[in-house]
Amino acid sequence: MLTQEGRVTLEDIADLNQLKSELNSLPAVDVGDYITDLPGERRAIAFRLLNKAQAIDVFEYLPQEVQEELIGSLQDTHVCQIMEAMRPDDRAELFDELPAGVVKRLVQQLSPAERQATATILGYPEGTAGRVMTTEYVRLREGLTVGEALSKIRLSDQDKETIYYAYVTDNNRKLVQVVSLRQLLFSIPDALIRDVASDRVIKAYTEMPQEEVARLMQRYDLIALPVVDREDRLVGIVTIDDVIDILEEEATEDIQRLAGVSSGDEEALSSPWVTIQNRLPWLLGVMALYIGAASAIAPFQTVISQVPVLAVIMPIFSNTGGTVAIQAVTVTIRGLSVGEVTPLDTLKILRKEILAALGTASVLGLTLFLLSFIWTTPGSRWVGIIAGLVMAINVFVAVILGTLLPMGIKRLKLDPAMMSGPLLTTTLDAVGFVIFLSLISLSLNVFGLKAH
Repeated sequence: MLTQEGRVTLEDIADLNQLKSELNSLPAVDVGDYITDLPGERRAIAFRLLNKAQAIDVFEYLPQEVQEELIGSLQDTHVCQIMEAMRPDDRAELFDELPAGVVKRLVQQLSPAERQATATILGYPEGTAGRVMTTEYVRLREGLTVGEALSKIRLSDQDKETIYYAYVTDNNRKLVQVVSLRQLLFSIPDALIRDVASDRVIKAYTEMPQEEVARLMQRYDLIALPVVDREDRLVGIVTIDDVIDILEEEATEDIQRLAGVSSGDEEALSSPWVTIQNRLPWLLGVMALYIGAASAIAPFQTVISQVPVLAVIMPIFSNTGGTVAIQAVTVTIRGLSVGEVTPLDTLKILRKEILAALGTASVLGLTLFLLSFIWTTPGSRWVGIIAGLVMAINVFVAVILGTLLPMGIKRLKLDPAMMSGPLLTTTLDAVGFVIFLSLISLSLNVFGLKAH
């Protein structure tokens, strides 16, 4: 019995047989969402009502924390069946999150073949092609005919993650060709695979960073990418569903770093304690940066007391420069992430940004100067002139740094997203305030200008 929203509710169903029928008739992804939304003590009840095939499919759609919870509440036999049926890459990802003792117990219960497949994937560094690949793929020998190849695919399609591409290897398992199912279906059965398959093989190496794998598949519109070791031996494939997960993961990490949020805080509905744990270290770090910026202002307290209008101008000055910096950093990191630009394009990008910075800085500097007329008297218009000048300088520097810093970090083979927004904006604030207040102090003490 379903609610109007299409969900089954345990409270409304007295007959568990009806609930079982409902859950087993729904798509696995919808059942996964339903179980995830249940209170913790009821998830295991609903999951036990699924038949074996449905339970295996549903398990892979559950968040990792729910998977871990179910592993602890289900009988070992049930857990073993699910672990055995999971794809090797998904199983390896889950094992990464489980306690070592639990992983050891689960690995011992796997069949030798699945144990070896999982160990192979876990043997590669995190964030590489080897760690996200699956060992379930269709491999064909060079000497097969098209008919023999199709027969092999028919026998193996239940075990492989995708059958739309088959990979041709020599006797040493070296990858030599690739052939699509479409090519096989429209070829003469007696034709040899080597005459049908393509020699132009796009491949990844096991140590290749996962974001480069995703970019390679995106560039060539592939739904699967073969992964080879250093000797060009085929060891696995990366499929399009893994690439979607990689892109989401990379985008999440970039956004978190730019916003100064700790990894692990991506769940909007996570518990308050988890949110505090993930955010508090960053917030304390940002507070330390702001204390540093405030320390740069401290020697100018007398100047600020002599020119009260600075209390109005400085927040505008600070927020505008920081926003400009974040805009430049975000655009540059996005271009680097999607492969639109590389560090080799630094000079080309810099020329464009310098022209944009000159225009932006001029307009914003002039705007702040004109706004200062609202708060200053005719005798203190010079404060607005200095404010507008420093605003223009700060905006120009913000644009240049927002472009050059990510490019430089990328050239060092590091993640440009590590250029945190709070770090950049606070640095610009400190430098800008020192320049601004120094010029104001110079005008008061050396040139004898008045602030009234």
